[in-house]
Amino acid sequence: MMYFLVGILALAAGVALGFFIARKYMMSYLKKNPPVNEQMLKMMMMQMGMKPSQKKINQMMNAMNKQQGK
Repeated sequence: MMYFLVGILALAAGVALGFFIARKYMMSYLKKNPPVNEQMLKMMMMQMGMKPSQKKINQMMNAMNKQQGK
């Protein structure tokens, strides 16, 4: 009975610790690599020598969102 209780407590502590470590890792990853938004897409297009219209930006954002969904 005692071993069972210790096992359950160790499992719960491992799950909680794993959750917080994964959360911290994802927060630091998103801070270093933010997801692309419309403003970033507009800047990239301007750097490539294109004149971005809102319609073109919306098309590219939709295409990127569809690709991430798959």
